[in-house]
Amino acid sequence: MTNPLNVNSEIGKLKTVLLHRPGKEIENITPDTLERLLFDDIPYLPVAQKEHDGFAKAMQDRGIETIYLEKLTAEVLHNTELRKQFIITILDESGITVDVIRSALNEYLLSFTPDKMVDEIMTGIRKNQLNIKKHNLKLSEMLKSENHFYIDPMPNLYFTRDPAAVIGKGITINRMYRPARRRESLFMEYILKYHPRFASYQVPIWFNRNCNDHLEGGDLLILSKNTIAIGISERTSAEAIEKLALTIFNKQTDFTKIIAIEIPKKRAFMHLDTVFSMVDYDKFTIHPEIQGTDGKVNIYILEKGDELGYCKIHHSTDLFSTLKSALNISDLAFIPCGGGDPIAAAREQWNDGSNTLAIAPGVVITYNRNYVSNELLRSYGIEVIEIESAELSRGRGGPRCMSMPIVREDI
Repeated sequence: MTNPLNVNSEIGKLKTVLLHRPGKEIENITPDTLERLLFDDIPYLPVAQKEHDGFAKAMQDRGIETIYLEKLTAEVLHNTELRKQFIITILDESGITVDVIRSALNEYLLSFTPDKMVDEIMTGIRKNQLNIKKHNLKLSEMLKSENHFYIDPMPNLYFTRDPAAVIGKGITINRMYRPARRRESLFMEYILKYHPRFASYQVPIWFNRNCNDHLEGGDLLILSKNTIAIGISERTSAEAIEKLALTIFNKQTDFTKIIAIEIPKKRAFMHLDTVFSMVDYDKFTIHPEIQGTDGKVNIYILEKGDELGYCKIHHSTDLFSTLKSALNISDLAFIPCGGGDPIAAAREQWNDGSNTLAIAPGVVITYNRNYVSNELLRSYGIEVIEIESAELSRGRGGPRCMSMPIVREDI
């Protein structure tokens, strides 16, 4: 392997992808914690796992290597010192400040094998799993009894797209917007630094998780070898986009343009890829609502500035023309989610009808429930591979959300 990372497009043939198979963290969601843990419903785990296995198999059947977040992390943590260091960081980022609780959690986690320890951290650690006598606790800690967990579960982990994103031969390690997801990028940070598959290559880090501004992978689309689209969304800030742009422009020469697209800041449109995705050289899925009644959308085109620390920024409202120019093509097609019908579009976008994963030019994986959008994609000559989605879709993320491309062939 000459380089462990290579993603220069959205549609190049997918070679390696990072996944996380949903685990018991899903079963630690309760009605009271739905909002805090960013779910609208509680998936039924056995079916969600079966559906996720079907998703992985659909890629494996096309020769795509599937690697797993939990397995790579466990392989890193076979090193005893790294395991101790990782636990300290997890306790810090989980807000564990009481010494007696930190000590008990540290001892508890170190008692496991690395794979079991990773599973425990991802699943969440309930208070009744530890034997801590109440007389050893401070009043402030005793008053937190309404929370059943010392370490919260991480049910969003199966959306591997968001905590990190490969751009070219480098990667962003993201600072997530919601506290419930902020620890997720720690796994990828350790994998990049210490796993033998990556550690010796000195992979460029384009964005650091310790940054104060928020960036999430669902807002990043690699349109071509020189152009990136990024959503200005509820979860990715304009400040983070500009910081990423300055780093990208100053530390490499391939990517020369970033197209920042403003989308409505609401739950249904949480990331750019939930309303807009690339499926072929000249074809995109789109949810009609991201454009105003006049068809316009706020777009900011960033390029390297003449002075260090500044970008050239041009404003546009014409997404169609902006993309044609960036991709240097004479025409392109927008394929509307739900066929543009206001009811079907809203329903299928809620179930991630626009969140398609391209595994090759003109070949996509989608949820089977979005049958209107899927048939329309086929009418445009797109090969559509449908996967079961009754339970996975309850997390409000589709095939693109559930996958982090590591290597794609260049196109």
